[in-house]
Amino acid sequence: MLNYLSKVFYIIPSRKTRLIWIFLLFLFLSCLEVFGLGLIAPFLSLATEPDLIETNTISQQLYQYFSFQSKGLFVATIGFIIIGVFIVKSVLAWRIRVYILQFGFWVRGELCRKLISQYLAAPYYFHLTRNSAELIQQITEYTRFFAIDIVIELLNTSSSLMIAVAITILLCFNSLVTVLAILLICLPLVILLVFVRKKIRYWGKKATRSNEQMVRVINHSLGGIKESKVIGCSNYFEQQISEEADIYERASSWVFSVILLPRLIMETVLVILLIGATSVVLIIYQDITDLIAVLGVFALASLRLVPSLTQVTSGLYKLRSQSYTLERLYGDLKQLETLNTVSEQNPIVLSSARSFGRNLTNSSPPVLSFQKSIVLDQVAYAYPNSAGLALDKVSLSIERGESIALIGKSGAGKTTLVDVILGLLIPSSGDIQVDGQSIYKNLRDWQNLIGYIPQSIFLMDDTIEKNIAFGVREEEIDSERLKRAIHSAQLDELMADLPDGVKTMVGERGVRLSGGQRQRIGIARALYHERDILVLDEATAALDNETEGLVTESIRSLSGSKTMIIIAHRLTTVEHCDRVYMMDKGRILKVGSYQEIVVEGDLL
Repeated sequence: MLNYLSKVFYIIPSRKTRLIWIFLLFLFLSCLEVFGLGLIAPFLSLATEPDLIETNTISQQLYQYFSFQSKGLFVATIGFIIIGVFIVKSVLAWRIRVYILQFGFWVRGELCRKLISQYLAAPYYFHLTRNSAELIQQITEYTRFFAIDIVIELLNTSSSLMIAVAITILLCFNSLVTVLAILLICLPLVILLVFVRKKIRYWGKKATRSNEQMVRVINHSLGGIKESKVIGCSNYFEQQISEEADIYERASSWVFSVILLPRLIMETVLVILLIGATSVVLIIYQDITDLIAVLGVFALASLRLVPSLTQVTSGLYKLRSQSYTLERLYGDLKQLETLNTVSEQNPIVLSSARSFGRNLTNSSPPVLSFQKSIVLDQVAYAYPNSAGLALDKVSLSIERGESIALIGKSGAGKTTLVDVILGLLIPSSGDIQVDGQSIYKNLRDWQNLIGYIPQSIFLMDDTIEKNIAFGVREEEIDSERLKRAIHSAQLDELMADLPDGVKTMVGERGVRLSGGQRQRIGIARALYHERDILVLDEATAALDNETEGLVTESIRSLSGSKTMIIIAHRLTTVEHCDRVYMMDKGRILKVGSYQEIVVEGDLL
């Protein structure tokens, strides 16, 4: 349990001191509970035998000190005090529960922010090894499970445990028989917990993983809806969902069935003890006058004790069932912390981290500027857990305004080289310099110089305007800059044909636009952000010849005004480039003009 708690405290964001105040409130509530219940036994005794006021030292002193006129008024006053205590206790208990809920949902919100921040800041290779649906579920689902089923449940269980312990101590002062009764009530619950604790963790893991698989299947089926309809494989996805839903149903049913048991067991044992003990006394002694006060306190306390013990045992079962969720969140945060630690030990990444998240509109002068040339000097890179080098001492230079092309077979290292140039992958050796300065002095400033246009443009389900001004708040979009970007990307005709112009919704992943239109929006995006360097990663590979011609024309119109690095699939698209680099196995084999490398090399 200590290991479990240590992981919970590790995951909970800052401001953990709030937990101290919560536990102090728990302690105060427990004291009120005991004080109120502790007055019930004297009240019942005095109500049945008012003459006890004179024989009890404390009651006699209170009676004389406050100058009560009658014994009935004294007993009634004690009753009103008990009522007042229970009213205050009930209000405080409600307020504490509300505070626990607020704290739990605050934890969820902070954890969501923490995870998205760390996922976005994580090295690019981290995302190469992780499924985006899995990360989304961590942020949306696992944080909710952690907040509701672990944090809130743990606090409620702690509160109930403190109250249960306080009430048990009170009952023990009344009679040693009560101690035995409490043990008899708790014994079946302890036995049940011992026998099912491993099963609960197993069922909880099965339920969580089946839910995870359902989300993944839904992403696959709806993400490829066109292919699913054409191929006719809907039944395949339906069957997968059905199988996972059955697993989820069985596992969840077992977990919640066990959680329901504690209350039923305790109520049954409590009734057996209370009614059974009274019946035995009646048979043996024929009189229960002496037991009335004790039984009254025990009955009332038990009514409060049973819910508390139920909350404690059910809470323990629920916490156990969420062990898998806890492990997943803890593992992710530990992994991200390790990645950050490794990054901080790398001076290249450290310089970038200092500027991470700087707003593009920041008025502070950039550390890096591009006026003359970019030089890659003996750049090498190896992917984690890979034996060979993906890039092997690559060197090249690009003058401002030049266009270069990277060609080669699949696996030649073109995309890896571009990812290194983009600053997504950090080279294991070598350097990239712009105007004589290493880009790793401030990687953010370097990336602010680059516009990236991939083969498949990511478009939000939003307006064309917001997709071009990607990452900029709507009220901060510069309309003049937007118009220039649209014109340079040759989108004027499209905007004129659309009834809503730049306010037109593009649909999920831009389904309402053609491939060429999506690519030109990608170009407009890079131009809107006024980037000096454009990197095109097979930007026309998926287009037909006519559409490719339109996009290529948009690209050619930028020659001279923009420095371009182009990965080419169709070699005719790089005819206008100043130099062509042929790559193979992470090395540059040849460099020359389009005529020398492509035409004379008979690559067409």
